[in-house]
Amino acid sequence: MTNEGQMVLGLVIGVFVLVFLAIKTKVHIFPALLIGASLTGIIGGMPPLSVIDSITNGFGTTLSSIGIVIGFGVMLGRVLEVSGAAERLAFSVIKIIGKRKEEWAMALTGYIVSIPIFVDSAFVILAPVIKALSSKTGKSIVSLGVSLGVGLIITHHFVPPTPGPLGVAGIFGVDIGHLLLSGLLFGIPLIFVGVYYAKWIGKRIHQLPTEDGLDWYRPNKPTTYQEVLDMEEKRELPSLFLSVLPIFLPIILIFMNTGLNALGLTGGFYDFLIFLGTPVVAVGMGLLIAIYTLFYRIKRSEALERMEEGVSSAGIILLVTGAGGALGYILRDSGTGDYIASLVASLPLPAILIPFFVASIVRLIQGSGTVAMITAASITAPILQNMDVNLILAAQAATMGAFVFSYFNDSGFHVITRLMGIKNVKEQIMVWSIPMTLIWLFSLGMLLIANVFV
Repeated sequence: MTNEGQMVLGLVIGVFVLVFLAIKTKVHIFPALLIGASLTGIIGGMPPLSVIDSITNGFGTTLSSIGIVIGFGVMLGRVLEVSGAAERLAFSVIKIIGKRKEEWAMALTGYIVSIPIFVDSAFVILAPVIKALSSKTGKSIVSLGVSLGVGLIITHHFVPPTPGPLGVAGIFGVDIGHLLLSGLLFGIPLIFVGVYYAKWIGKRIHQLPTEDGLDWYRPNKPTTYQEVLDMEEKRELPSLFLSVLPIFLPIILIFMNTGLNALGLTGGFYDFLIFLGTPVVAVGMGLLIAIYTLFYRIKRSEALERMEEGVSSAGIILLVTGAGGALGYILRDSGTGDYIASLVASLPLPAILIPFFVASIVRLIQGSGTVAMITAASITAPILQNMDVNLILAAQAATMGAFVFSYFNDSGFHVITRLMGIKNVKEQIMVWSIPMTLIWLFSLGMLLIANVFV
């Protein structure tokens, strides 16, 4: 067997074992990634000690760029959850958007809230809001819930400091500010896709909460829309300014960093501004502001406990991201990436689609969008490094591919459908799997169009 054939065989066996372990055994995705990386390197012809070096270097290098940001981000998200800032944002957006536009208001709320907060947590927090809206307006909980879920999932996939895109940025080695800006832009058209589908499916599954709020019912005839005059807030919530400041300040600072670097403005005061816009510093400042403006009434011990809850939820994301980076280093150091790149370059398939479809396959197999995009980035980044491909688009391709058909192996599928009271499997697929797949298809179209012009 030729060296090239041996490298490809190593990759095929490594990925097969990775998928098998993650799906068919009790082995967690973290050791599965490391086992797959080891087999890829050893079978591909690398000396065993070199395999260990590549794994440790890849793990450490990847986390060195985004690990701290992930830690700060999940702490910030937990502060916004506990303080009620996320709820305040939702109520305010509803009032700003106006009457009969609750679906758009919830989509916009999700689009903003999910930048620092995980989708599952954010939907749980905002579920009482959509339930109250459904009860007060007569609109189906399905149209409101799908709109909220779509808004949440879009920025969860596209926009740092959410862990998935952060990990992808680290593995591809792209600027986080550029990825953030492109993610926000790509997400806008997808909001329209999600909201229009939400309105359509809401008319076909017209479900409302009962008067006591403990169950659901479906009226025999369409209910009359009732205007929301005042949203009764059950507890004192922080102001809108304090609620959005910890989210928008890091984004503004990161944009400033990216802009100054793009313009070549360095030295003196510019270096200080660039320092403030470094993702670690920017998100850290957002966290500090959130602590001292939103947690000022909470005891120190409780505040620390709440933030540690956020960190514990991010532990596995850090491990999976680092392991994904290890697999990427194996492909780079073994030469497999360069060889496959030369093969791919000769195919009629656009190279930009490689991370998109790899992420789609992984997502369908194991369910987690975050794991899918990080795995796709790990496998394809070494392949695309030396090809004529815009790496920002390649990174977004990995995040886009992970949208496809969320179903039973995705925790978000169960959280979102159950909190809307949808228990029938066919309806669950209509309510969540189908809109996710529509977003995936429209993402593919946007990716191809962007690839023509960038």
